[in-house]
Amino acid sequence: MRILFVIQGEGRGHLTQSLSLKQMLENEGHEVVGVLVGKSPSRSLPSFFYEKMGEKIYPFESPNFLPSAKNKQPKIIKSILYNLYRTHKYLRSILYINRMIKETEADVVVNFYELLTGLTYLLFSPKAIMVCIAHQYLFLHPDFSFPKLNRVSLLSLKFFTKVTAIGARKKLALSFRKMRDIPSKGLVVVPPLLRKEVLALTPKKGNYLLGYLLNSGFSEEVTNWHQSHTTVPLHFFWDKKNAPEVLPVDDTLSFHQLNDSTFIKYMAGSKAYATTAGFESVCEALYLGKPVLMIPTHIEQACNAFDAEGAGAGQSSSCFDLDKLLVLSKGYKPNLVFKHWVRQAPWLILTEFKYGSLFEPPRPTILKRVAARFIYRLVRYKNS
Repeated sequence: MRILFVIQGEGRGHLTQSLSLKQMLENEGHEVVGVLVGKSPSRSLPSFFYEKMGEKIYPFESPNFLPSAKNKQPKIIKSILYNLYRTHKYLRSILYINRMIKETEADVVVNFYELLTGLTYLLFSPKAIMVCIAHQYLFLHPDFSFPKLNRVSLLSLKFFTKVTAIGARKKLALSFRKMRDIPSKGLVVVPPLLRKEVLALTPKKGNYLLGYLLNSGFSEEVTNWHQSHTTVPLHFFWDKKNAPEVLPVDDTLSFHQLNDSTFIKYMAGSKAYATTAGFESVCEALYLGKPVLMIPTHIEQACNAFDAEGAGAGQSSSCFDLDKLLVLSKGYKPNLVFKHWVRQAPWLILTEFKYGSLFEPPRPTILKRVAARFIYRLVRYKNS
């Protein structure tokens, strides 16, 4: 099959998931014919993604959060107004996505949680079958447990998730644990998409703490903690523009430009890990047996962190209080069940891409079957 990727380019998670899926699909003889990546002007794609994807990458403008003045938590109201102001650019992006689906002659579009893909299918109904894949589709599962958050915010999150999946034949929900599928919603629960480079690592417990900063403004919190804990080695990764490959602050604190190969090597040798609660890196830490301190920056990450706590990954925090992480690292026990679940990912996910499974019409819900039977009997009655 000819497969087109459309990826929401915020952070690292969806990018590395797409690399994992590309490996799996190409091993089965499928062809990835193009990679579209939605991004904001304030962010640049990391160099490792260009190096490892190996396909033509086509960035386009997509709605995104705006960080605060200190580049930490996003400003929600300001983000909404900003994105409304740029609606004309997003309409161009929708037209572009639709054109690329036609030009690449894709049989299948794999959508990694990009909002504009769902809107493209709403407006133009492309012939290519769409499959959505992300942890966020688990938010649509009736058995998913949410933290105690604002009800309106949770409803908005679910609505946003549904819009990304308009027109989708299947929604593959990446999960920390096995859960039942919901065929009536096209919802299939699958293991996380970790790349073979991660699975091949042999973890060791080192003496340093590792971190990933989605927004570089959090470096101030890390530096402040470091000033009173100078004997604890720290390695933090970020994607700060114009920063050098490695920025050594002193002998025990360094900030690294995001490089995926370097990042996972540091992960394998770390004592523990601190992050802004993105799903992918938490999964990598959980697989490698590293306790995680999670600092959510918005509602989606708060749900990720709550779910990860239930899987035994670590604990949430309102800031980069690395004292908590040091305490957590002392009595931490790895989740061996999770490792077994992750190992099942290739065959469970590839099963959903088999020709018969993907191209057969979706099974109608009970309500639709009852309605169809009623109409059939009504027609027979009128013709008799």
